[in-house]
Amino acid sequence: MDIDQIQTFLKENNISAWLLYDFRGINPIAQSIAGLLDRKITRRWFCYLPSAGKPFWLIHQIELSHFYDIPGEIQSYSSWNQLHKALGQMLTPGSKVAMEYSPNGAIPYISRVDGGTLELIRSFGIDLCSSADLVQLIDARISPDQYTGHLESAKCILQAKDYAFKWIGDQTRQGQPITEYDVQQIILDQFDTMDLITDHPPIVAVNANSSDPHYSPSLTKHKPINQGDFVLIDLWAKQKSPDAIFADTTWTGFVGKKIPDKISKIFDIVRRARDLAVGFITEHIEVGKKVYGYEVDDVVRNFISQHGYGDFFPHRTGHSIGTHIHGNGANIDNYETMDQRLLVPNTCFSIEPGIYLNDFGVRTEIDVFLAYQGKGGAKVTTVPVQNQILRLL
Repeated sequence: MDIDQIQTFLKENNISAWLLYDFRGINPIAQSIAGLLDRKITRRWFCYLPSAGKPFWLIHQIELSHFYDIPGEIQSYSSWNQLHKALGQMLTPGSKVAMEYSPNGAIPYISRVDGGTLELIRSFGIDLCSSADLVQLIDARISPDQYTGHLESAKCILQAKDYAFKWIGDQTRQGQPITEYDVQQIILDQFDTMDLITDHPPIVAVNANSSDPHYSPSLTKHKPINQGDFVLIDLWAKQKSPDAIFADTTWTGFVGKKIPDKISKIFDIVRRARDLAVGFITEHIEVGKKVYGYEVDDVVRNFISQHGYGDFFPHRTGHSIGTHIHGNGANIDNYETMDQRLLVPNTCFSIEPGIYLNDFGVRTEIDVFLAYQGKGGAKVTTVPVQNQILRLL
């Protein structure tokens, strides 16, 4: 827990304190910030991080042993009356306090504190604000070592992608029957060989299945892959370390030599939308301008809409990437949510526009690391990027 950094942010933003709260794992953000993710804690706990001074903890009496190494002062409680009394003594009426909540549920990824607990804190005269920007600052930024690991993971998943598409072509030329599930398992085997882990098997989707953005084949539910088919592969993985950062990419291929004009047209629109996003970010970052997640989504969505396919782009443009595939930083989103968080240095996110029609869907996905404000600060990490559909035969 970087208390100095937290307190600097609180002072700069005129926030009195950050109040961390968790009950039985409902707030993994608080668990992560406090360094308690690996501990089995079954009672409510609070950590009051003031803009100046030591952290102050309220811990249930029977679970004090789980908090043996935390910084600051501890007060124990056992009954709810004792807890409420201690909260009243700890909180100053009229003060502004940040918690993991988002006004009107605007950013649900941050809304981790239940409504009843928010009511309880407000009953002490507290002006609650969202900790969204604070969470991003503390929990979404990537260290130099993590960035190096992310680059290695990006290199590996692109190699696994190449292997899978080549395998599809080779098997098809040899007349061997293959399925989406077979290709998915081939990729997982590659991950094992590369010492990578993932939280879910990759997406391998043929023809109409590719029009479902979150389709995933299984042993009992999959389609064959034949000559003349369109194939989308979305894969993500990271190194075998709790602090490792994921890499995530999506590519498409055609099992043939002549790609249908309709598919090529849709791919070109999606590719150009992706590149517009990168260009928008780069242009702003290089001259020191701020960029917000929702702005980038607008650029992409407006371009796709101008080409008549806005109704066929039913998801956000991108997501934060961290130790989990969906991280706690700003998302590239003004569709599913309006993410008004700033894209800040040392964070990673995906750019993955798509157009999904009845008979096929196209998505192209890259990862971007924002290293710093200034020239060269925005770096695409999943390189090379896809600029044309792969011909597999």
